[in-house]
Amino acid sequence: MTTFFRSTRNGLPLLLLFLVPCRGVWAQTAVETAGANSVSGATAVPAKTFGIASPSATADDKKSAHLAASTGPRPEVVNRQALEQRAGRDACKLLLRSRPSAAGVWIDGAFVGSAPMLLVLPPGKYKLELRGARSQYAAQVIDLLPRETREVALTLAIRYPTHATVR
Repeated sequence: MTTFFRSTRNGLPLLLLFLVPCRGVWAQTAVETAGANSVSGATAVPAKTFGIASPSATADDKKSAHLAASTGPRPEVVNRQALEQRAGRDACKLLLRSRPSAAGVWIDGAFVGSAPMLLVLPPGKYKLELRGARSQYAAQVIDLLPRETREVALTLAIRYPTHATVR
């Protein structure tokens, strides 16, 4: 329950200004207390809202200019598609698995997704890295021949020790 009190200053009624949420935007609201004697919330003086234009009036404006999100495909999809487009007629297939599963896969420093996954690559030499959620890591250099299909299963190891002993 909100209570407003009558107050005057120099014989003039006091005007109270409040900021209140209005459709996700803060708007200024003025409440005049002239003629009110400790009015409760049930019989409160109606609030007057000033005509302040809302900065998010349209649907297009509701997106934050500070959090610009791309509307295109995710980076790992773009990296995989680039490899597949270069593959050509002599494309190689690489089936990647990791223990534990769901490790992030990097090919030549570019993120391409999470294991397990099947990649279509052009023949050549690649640096393969798998990174787990808990500082786990595995790396291997692979050389693929034209039209080769290879399965690679890597076990991730903890990159940094969890404890150390001093002698």
